[in-house]
Amino acid sequence: MSKKEILNQLSPDEALQKLIDGNLRFRKSEHINRDFMKETQDTAGEQYPFAIILGCIDSRVPVEILFDQGVGDLFVTRVAGNFENDDILASLEFACKVVGSKLIMVLGHEDCGAIKAACDGIEVGHITSLINNIKPAIVKTKVVGNSTSENKKYINDVAKSNVHLTIRRIREKSSIINSLEKEGRIKIVGAYYNIDLGEVSLIKL
Repeated sequence: MSKKEILNQLSPDEALQKLIDGNLRFRKSEHINRDFMKETQDTAGEQYPFAIILGCIDSRVPVEILFDQGVGDLFVTRVAGNFENDDILASLEFACKVVGSKLIMVLGHEDCGAIKAACDGIEVGHITSLINNIKPAIVKTKVVGNSTSENKKYINDVAKSNVHLTIRRIREKSSIINSLEKEGRIKIVGAYYNIDLGEVSLIKL
């Protein structure tokens, strides 16, 4: 069976389970023994990733590694603060509509530097416009204590709110993705990565 046929037969729920299982292997240090050069050669002519993940640029969140996936398994788009913009929406549409990926995951994480910068109101260069994309999550998040980067729980709560709002905007802005989801051809999920534990948990939407 070709990689395209395997992808076509995969359900969105099965795609999600592949990520959940991969993260469990990562946490147990039971990684699949991969021949990356062979995977590179096998995917040289075509690619059929089963999921696309919108994550943060944070170096502590290496997406393929923490989900124990190989070359050609995932599309990954990354921007500080894991929010959507026109180019990222186009990437999501390409993955799901053109290639046939079955899952979109928006992945926030613990101790996010972009979230901290937004909460602290850092405005310098292009960072100013970047944190403007995160400010709606700050407005939405309940504050207990101070609302700066010193409040770790608040920062992590804002990160989760940011995932919620990003998914909402993806659905609102992309009629293509919205239709694919309503037809049951894809699934959109939010997730949160605990850096200390190495654990990815789903966020209830």
